[in-house]
Amino acid sequence: MATQEPSPPSSMESNKPGFPKKILGNKLEDKHLCNCCHNILRRPFQAQCGHRFCSYCFNRTVSNGPQKCNACIKEDIFEDPTSILKQGCAFPDNAVRREVENLPAVCINESCTWKGSIKEYEMNHEGKCEFMIIPCPSCKERIRFNEQERHNERECPERTLNCKYCKEPFHFKNIKVGNDLFRPKMLVGACAADQSSHLCGIKRNVAAFSFFFFQAHDEICPKYPMICEGCAKKKIPREKYVDHIKFCSKFRTPCRFHVVGCDMSVEKEKIHDHERAYAYEHLNLLLHYIMGMKVSMEGLQPQGLEVAGHKLVELQQSLKELEARVSQLSTTSSGPPVQGAAAAASSSSSSSGPPGPPASVPLPPPPTLPPTLSVSTSFTPLPSSVGAALELQLHSEKTKVAELGRRCTELEVKAGTFENVVCVLNREVERFATTMEASNRQHKLDQDKIEALSNKVRQLERTVGLKDLTVAEMEGRLREMSATTFDGVFIWRISDFAKKRQDAIAGRAPAMFSPAFYTSKYGYKMCLRIYLNGDGTGRGSHLSLFFVVMRGLSDALLKWPFNQKVTLMLLDQSNREHIIDAFRPDVTSSSFQRPVSEMNIASGCPLFCPLSKLDGKNTYIRDDTIFIKAIVDLTGL
Repeated sequence: MATQEPSPPSSMESNKPGFPKKILGNKLEDKHLCNCCHNILRRPFQAQCGHRFCSYCFNRTVSNGPQKCNACIKEDIFEDPTSILKQGCAFPDNAVRREVENLPAVCINESCTWKGSIKEYEMNHEGKCEFMIIPCPSCKERIRFNEQERHNERECPERTLNCKYCKEPFHFKNIKVGNDLFRPKMLVGACAADQSSHLCGIKRNVAAFSFFFFQAHDEICPKYPMICEGCAKKKIPREKYVDHIKFCSKFRTPCRFHVVGCDMSVEKEKIHDHERAYAYEHLNLLLHYIMGMKVSMEGLQPQGLEVAGHKLVELQQSLKELEARVSQLSTTSSGPPVQGAAAAASSSSSSSGPPGPPASVPLPPPPTLPPTLSVSTSFTPLPSSVGAALELQLHSEKTKVAELGRRCTELEVKAGTFENVVCVLNREVERFATTMEASNRQHKLDQDKIEALSNKVRQLERTVGLKDLTVAEMEGRLREMSATTFDGVFIWRISDFAKKRQDAIAGRAPAMFSPAFYTSKYGYKMCLRIYLNGDGTGRGSHLSLFFVVMRGLSDALLKWPFNQKVTLMLLDQSNREHIIDAFRPDVTSSSFQRPVSEMNIASGCPLFCPLSKLDGKNTYIRDDTIFIKAIVDLTGL
């Protein structure tokens, strides 16, 4: 018979001294102390003289040869050779070891609230406490265990910083900081009276600087992982983010009507749905845009017409001036002859006519020419090139007038077209407004119906969930009641043996508990615990079977400790050779005292059945099922 839970592995026996005294949760007794390190015994060894030592302390003491027992000398009971410590003269004291391991313990680290036994402290908490103080391997500063990662990343002055994305290294000591707040010279002067608090401030500032330094680097790091705002894909390197959003169908882009005022961003694959759903809004925005253009054109049109009118007036004046000059030049070129022509005419008339007056009679004065026509007798006519130039200038001015008229006509036509477009858009807007209003009313009715149905569905789901829990609880109780016996005899059927054994070998389910059974209706409550791949000394070689005393409703009426003989059997399904093991409980063991928790520590047979008997063809396994039988002797009950 052996206990079910083994002690921690023997690899820990010779590498640590005793437990510190502060971990003990109750009064310290001298019998639990090592006579060498004076701490609580760890893997106690008892020497021939009767004194106990930690395994580590004893091996260290005798490593240089036989030594005298200091405890014997101090107590003045030294005897030779009994009080001589040497290799092979001490043996493991398992009774004291179990007693020590069951002592209550607390964690010695400040702020830690862990509580348990010394055995649990050694196996699960020692060296793993988050509040344990350890030295930093780089800067040697003492820090808590749970702050080690943060210290190495943000505070340690000897750390090497690496961008976790592009792996670019930055040694913290080589980072040049322009702010004097990070320089040691600030410890001199005003802060000399409180250098420790100032150092803490510097550490906080250094940590803050390190954080903002990497935050600034992340803004430009080409490997920094980006998250697509459309498809929510993660870990896209910044250098590939632009290429990703070009083809991402979930990425949100501005609506094509943003030029007329639509400020919505829509997923690429839903852009057509958006345009159909918001056609009314888009037409309304387009209408306002066109109306604005029309107002702008109407504001510019009177000014353009006024300028064109001024130009027409100027052109008409220029035409009148040109016509006056042309007529004046024409009149000048076709006027009366000058003095030479008049003399010739008078001489011809005197020679051919009747005799005139005598020569002494004076002739009448020649007619006086206007100042503009008082030219010499050698007058030269106006060249023809000047007339041609005037005609070209006149033609150019007329062309400009015609162009202005044409432009005015085009503006009037465009204004009329825009007015027609606005009328059409107004009708479309009214039609869409009516449609949208009807759709909104229908949508509201549908939403109310959906909300009512959703509430009903949620209520039904809650009801079904409660019913499922009740059914599962009743099924569990029914299975337990159907398997329960009240005569101290229990047969446990284990099906799917091969699968469950593989789970035990893999460590997924190393142990299994049977349903509870009783010695009587108001008797002891018990169950079995089986390890299909063995436990303790039988791990990997034997099937281990244990007996467990459980807490029952009638424990106050029963006799304690439990002292009934227990027989455990693996049934041969051919009824030829059952595997049987029996034991009578050790009344001093805590496994058979009145339970204070749900169940006591299991006790039984770690070497119950060799696994080799269950391999190959045998009569203990049929249809992948085995049967375990437990018999509790009811004598004396």
